[in-house]
Amino acid sequence: MRELLSGSEEALLELYRRHADNLFRAAVLRLGDRQLAEEVVQDTFLALWNRAELFDARRGTLVGWLSVIARNRSVDMFRQAGRRAPSVPLSAMLPDDQSGNASIESALRRAAVAGGNSVPEPEAALDGAWLRTEVSRALDDIPEMERQVIRLAYYEELSQTEIAARLDWPLGTVKTRTRRALARLRESLAGVRQEQSDGPR
Repeated sequence: MRELLSGSEEALLELYRRHADNLFRAAVLRLGDRQLAEEVVQDTFLALWNRAELFDARRGTLVGWLSVIARNRSVDMFRQAGRRAPSVPLSAMLPDDQSGNASIESALRRAAVAGGNSVPEPEAALDGAWLRTEVSRALDDIPEMERQVIRLAYYEELSQTEIAARLDWPLGTVKTRTRRALARLRESLAGVRQEQSDGPR
């Protein structure tokens, strides 16, 4: 922690190696979603990096402090679970192949609300779980910077201007990465849509 307080990225990496797995497992148990659990761990270590000076060893262990941060972030995730879809459709950011873009937007919307507070019928719950898995896999396959843009735009409902401010990127960079991310998602999910329409063999 002394090294971390002096700005050592190596110290942060070492703490990540020591504690990330346990925090991830706890977040998966709370949220039931590996992708959201990854976000919790990422946010926890970002908080450690940005607010390391707030840790007081006299009041508890570092593991306990990190666990509290992760638990609070998990609670935030639960509160966000049933949000409405963003008012500006993601498909508006990628003008070519409108039908493909509409499918991506629909998939993202349905995946986001699949974990909402209402109790769905068993078949709908199964469809929602399957869709969340497929969208999560598609998101995992795109570069991290592009994935960040999609998460902020859809799951946190930020505008492109707000995303630029959050990530400290030029607005043009946000727009370019959004277009690239949607293009990659369209390509990745095309195979899933084809398999779904073909049905079981």
